[in-house]
Amino acid sequence: MVTQPVLENSAADDFALRPVGEHESYGCLVLNGELSPAKVGTAVTQIADCNHFEPEVEHGTCPNDPLSAFLNGLITMWALFAAAGFRVSDNTTGTVFVEPGCCNGPETWRDWLEILEGTGFSYLGHDPSSVAERVGDVVRRLTLDAYTTDGSPVIELPVDQVRMLVADGQKDLRDYLSLAGAWAQPHRPAHAAAVTAALARAWEPALTP
Repeated sequence: MVTQPVLENSAADDFALRPVGEHESYGCLVLNGELSPAKVGTAVTQIADCNHFEPEVEHGTCPNDPLSAFLNGLITMWALFAAAGFRVSDNTTGTVFVEPGCCNGPETWRDWLEILEGTGFSYLGHDPSSVAERVGDVVRRLTLDAYTTDGSPVIELPVDQVRMLVADGQKDLRDYLSLAGAWAQPHRPAHAAAVTAALARAWEPALTP
């Protein structure tokens, strides 16, 4: 089994940030330390585009130059939005048991802590409607889509294994953040520190070892 942080990529091809990699519309990009610089840029750009809107009053006026304006939401918003989360799949068969839904954001990875340490149950977004439930020492009903009428992949895993899977996902996010910082320095030096800090906020405390 493997847990991967994924980001839905619905971006158009005329982004202000470069370089970006080729991508399928509404496909998922796995975030880890093995991405090419172009794919790192694709992910940064997707998150920036999801948060590209008029700033709140307390954040001041929007910058005039197009690139700073495009990045303004990413840099100034404390709670960033992007369709993202942890995917759980069988790395041998490719069967997916949890896919983050469209309403999931970077912060909703914390739902896994609710499963492990809190109420023991969480919906993990919708479309698909993945759910997970802890009963004693087993996390059961890791279900891709709880509302499908045709059945859905489902699996039960020991709690300790799920903890390790979540830790693996956190490591991948830390590795991606390192790549994003390295990508931003040469490509967008004027915004590099602010972009890196914003991404760290989005996944805090997942980025804490």
